[in-house]
Amino acid sequence: MSYAAAEDRYEKMPYVRSGRSGLKLPQVSLGLWHNFGDDRPIENSRSILRAAFDRGVTHFDLANNYGVPYGSAERNFGAIFAQDFKGYRDELVISTKAGYDMWPGPYGEWGSRKYLLASLEQSLQRMGLEYVDIFYSHRPDPETPLEETMGALDRAVRSGKALYAAISNYSAEQTTQAARIMRELGTPLLIHQPSYSMINRWIEDGLLDTLEEEGIGCIVYSPLAQGLLTDRYLDGVPADSRAATSRFLSADRIDLDLARDLNEIARARGQSLAQMALSWVLRDPRVTSVLIGASSVTQLEANLASVDGPAFTEDELQQIDKITRPTSSPS
Repeated sequence: MSYAAAEDRYEKMPYVRSGRSGLKLPQVSLGLWHNFGDDRPIENSRSILRAAFDRGVTHFDLANNYGVPYGSAERNFGAIFAQDFKGYRDELVISTKAGYDMWPGPYGEWGSRKYLLASLEQSLQRMGLEYVDIFYSHRPDPETPLEETMGALDRAVRSGKALYAAISNYSAEQTTQAARIMRELGTPLLIHQPSYSMINRWIEDGLLDTLEEEGIGCIVYSPLAQGLLTDRYLDGVPADSRAATSRFLSADRIDLDLARDLNEIARARGQSLAQMALSWVLRDPRVTSVLIGASSVTQLEANLASVDGPAFTEDELQQIDKITRPTSSPS
């Protein structure tokens, strides 16, 4: 069945300008990390993407190595895009990244010009796109000069294969250096993508201030701490949960008392724990957008409801601060 987007798709989602750029992003963006590879039914992925766009989610976030196997999220997205979204291309912001391991040998990861630009070409081929809206350096490379990595981002934009340049997982100091280099090249950084949640607050220790000073937006990933800040673990660790099955999260990281205490605050606000966690991230005006994953349309719609949540009272924020413990380094 052919897809026609909902006519009222722009009536409920707030859009926020990214730093001092001209680009606005939806407050909630859809990340395609876990649920769009070959290990998931493509019709389920299609349903999630359609439902997201129907609710005003105009930004789809990918990376070269997303999905099982690597590259499958981009390939599956490309197949769905060709059938459902090609006519809406100018209404969409599509991002991808390169930095983590993607193919064998010395040129398949990190931040060299060769790897970044080759990866971008491959990503465009998998997705069937002429360009992406945002291209990221997915992580800083300790052995490649930052000037080379930023030069590759500049080249990607000047070639027309990306509209904006971005970084992810960079420290405050590295971000300052990267921003300076990009300004000198004439291609300012659009946005930074760090991890951030109520229990992973490292960006509060300087990075958010740096982004504000540099006029760079902030789009947060892992706002639910890989599922820790959901009702998934309130009664223990299910056998089929990410903590029990994923290499990215282990059961010994689950703090049930913390989750239950936070859940009490969420219930008093009329929200689920996940909705409150998303609302909490968005409370800071320096945060442009929050990335969510979704394994079903029901989960997607529940998380999108976070944009309608009540404002936090000072008492609620103080209660959350007492329960959580800020960290000082990326995780």
